[in-house]
Amino acid sequence: MLKIERTVTINTPVDRVFEYVSDPRNLPEIWPSLIEVKDVRDLPNGGKRFAFTYKMAGFRFEGFSEDVEYVRPDHLFIKTTGGVESTFLWKFVPMGQETTVTLTVNYTIPGALLGKLAEPFIARQNEHENELLLNNLKLRLEQPAPTTIR
Repeated sequence: MLKIERTVTINTPVDRVFEYVSDPRNLPEIWPSLIEVKDVRDLPNGGKRFAFTYKMAGFRFEGFSEDVEYVRPDHLFIKTTGGVESTFLWKFVPMGQETTVTLTVNYTIPGALLGKLAEPFIARQNEHENELLLNNLKLRLEQPAPTTIR
């Protein structure tokens, strides 16, 4: 199993950051390789379950994601099943009007995905993807609210 951990500080209050990340319908806006999120369902723990389509190393994978732990606004622990087996731990730490977000991903590269030879390349690509994801989250949440022209 491979592990990636990245952190970013966002100039946005923790409640807004948690709300945005915990709604899977927002994720395709910030996650470059997440093609589609569909069939979003509410869970009794407050979290969500949904189907997704993801692209890794040129291959498309479909699977399901479920919020195993949903502790507002502290953390989300998400497990995916299907094409790519993985877990995502999102931690949100308030610092005044800022939020430090740490994303820890543990995943297994599917065996059919070019075998062991491609693993270092895919791992580097996924590390870059997580950096982009967090940077996109920061950019998305730090942009000013749209103004209405009257």
